[in-house]
Amino acid sequence: MRRKIVVGNWKMNKTVAESTELASAVVAALGSDCSACEAGIAPTYPALDAVGRTIKGSEVLLVAQNCHYEDDGAFTGEVSTGMLNALGCSYVIIGHSERRQYFGETDATVNLRIKKVLAAGMKAILCVGETLEERESGAFEAVVSTQVTGGLQGVVDISDIVIAYEPVWAIGTGRTASSEQAQEVHKIIRNKVAELYGAPAADAVRIQYGGSVKPSNAAELFAMPDIDGGLIGGAALKAEDFAAIVKAAC
Repeated sequence: MRRKIVVGNWKMNKTVAESTELASAVVAALGSDCSACEAGIAPTYPALDAVGRTIKGSEVLLVAQNCHYEDDGAFTGEVSTGMLNALGCSYVIIGHSERRQYFGETDATVNLRIKKVLAAGMKAILCVGETLEERESGAFEAVVSTQVTGGLQGVVDISDIVIAYEPVWAIGTGRTASSEQAQEVHKIIRNKVAELYGAPAADAVRIQYGGSVKPSNAAELFAMPDIDGGLIGGAALKAEDFAAIVKAAC
């Protein structure tokens, strides 16, 4: 039985003070009655340390939104896995569609980041997903399969990797893939993992859904056989909504 995982990606929102306030509210809203689901929050880089201190002692995990694939050097504005590890991050989100769309990340650079996260002793959330044009043209299966293969190139052990399926057309748009549409792609991803790593690894890997998940649709999505939780955007900025989504996964 795969343990569900729900992660709130706060993106470029909240000051440090606002972040600690939200983190405190998340911990309070979750309480201690949902240990069946793994829950984490990903604040901005400036707030990572303060949020980490705020959630210390709770079951809420600290997650980073990205990292660089070098240990150090002349990479202005970047953050290394060593820095994130020292702050107590458990997971790092890699290859989010916004990183691919706005900052030129490719399957190759995503792969470098995945390997660097694993080498640092943290876990990675590998994001994949198709655009509206790719969905409507029927290319979504090939696109997602290519992203999974490229992101995992040369990775021998995927036990510390979570895959997040995010249809780009459903992120922040208010549009949501139906539970059947999401399940279809999650199954495609699991089949691809089975092809690459074998059935036991495919059965064990957790695949999140990300795309306008809300308290009103979370339970239906999470009830699908291959959907193992969610990567939550907008709804994660409200403690009660995020807690409701986590509890829907319990």
